[in-house]
Amino acid sequence: MKKGLIKSFVLAVATATIFPVSVSAKTVTLDDVTYQKSGGTYYCYPYLNETPPAQTPAPKGYVPFHIEHYGRHGSRWLIGYKNYERAYEVLDKADKAGKLTPLGKKTFEAVKNIYSEVQGKEGELSDNGALQHKGIGKRMAKNYPEIFTPNTNINAKSTVIIRSILSMFNALNGIQSVVPDINIKTDASRSTMWYMDYDDTLAYNLRKRPKDEVKAFNARHANKGEYLKKLINDPQYAKDSIGNRLFSALFSVLINAQSHSTQPWLAEEVFTPEEVKEQWQIRNADWFLRGGNSKLTDNRVPFSQANVLNNIIESADTALNSSNLSVNLRYGHDTIVMPLTVLLELDNFGEEINDLEELAAKGWHNYLAVPMAGNIQMIFYRKPGSVDPDDVLVKVLLNEREMTLPLDRKHGPYYKWKDFRKYYSEKIAPYVTKE
Repeated sequence: MKKGLIKSFVLAVATATIFPVSVSAKTVTLDDVTYQKSGGTYYCYPYLNETPPAQTPAPKGYVPFHIEHYGRHGSRWLIGYKNYERAYEVLDKADKAGKLTPLGKKTFEAVKNIYSEVQGKEGELSDNGALQHKGIGKRMAKNYPEIFTPNTNINAKSTVIIRSILSMFNALNGIQSVVPDINIKTDASRSTMWYMDYDDTLAYNLRKRPKDEVKAFNARHANKGEYLKKLINDPQYAKDSIGNRLFSALFSVLINAQSHSTQPWLAEEVFTPEEVKEQWQIRNADWFLRGGNSKLTDNRVPFSQANVLNNIIESADTALNSSNLSVNLRYGHDTIVMPLTVLLELDNFGEEINDLEELAAKGWHNYLAVPMAGNIQMIFYRKPGSVDPDDVLVKVLLNEREMTLPLDRKHGPYYKWKDFRKYYSEKIAPYVTKE
């Protein structure tokens, strides 16, 4: 081996040792879609009962002093009663006709209980949703004790939706379990919705445009009714009286059972692995059109969240010019976190994909970005006593996993704030709106 090649090889190994590649760098495939993950945006936050990945130590001499954040609300009941009603009504009719198998009866009993319990609660935060945010808040405070002190100012904002407001307060409870006397200011106001939950009409209309592609894609992955053989004892009845009326509703109800600590987990008994993967692909493609980078939507949809990213940049600039420790928390929805993830080009999420069939293989998996309680954290570092904004580093976490950015990566997952600010400010400038 030539000396130059040996030198390059040694340098590469040394760099990889000092600055390890993000644990999220492995490209996932369709084989990685489990029953729980097939829920996509219903996927229960993975660190409710598990430990998040270890983080790379900051470069020598740098300490954290500020956090910018946007988080989705935690696990919830399904929005609206349509899926609960449909699942209950179809199975109730089959039960009265004597067409349910033992598993069908077991499933119907579970659906009946869930349908009864959801009355008056649709869309509301679940018990698991509260625990998710308590855990995230507690870990945040423990991971960055230099930031979370009694003298730190926390500015927490939520959209005006109750599940987001409750998520905010549960996260703050988690933080206060570590630092009881921390300074907290909270707000949930329509006056901030123009960036907390911006309604971009153009982006909304663009995602509806590729109707032919979506129709063909959905047809290729449509459910074939295998699950009905487990639930219904009469194939003719299943064909004539149920058909495709039950699957989507029942899938939503059973998969979302992971949002609750008391609901039975029947998805693996009812659906085949192939069925849940096919359904996930349909829903994943829908989310790609809501937030992904594609010519199918004129590469425009991610910019729907230019306002919130601009607010993050401006808020960070304010923090950099202050000697106070501070944290800016925002609580909202998956419809913000998903396109914001793509806008930031976190890991491979910013890649342009123009064929919906390529999403699974290329690692564009919705549950990686927007599980229940999905969140983006930006941690800011500088040397003690430094007031030079050019010396500030930032690290971005997606669901507590270190992310790569499309910037010069001299410090592992830590990037120079001046590079971050310049790149994204220029990127979003044409799309930022005011109130």
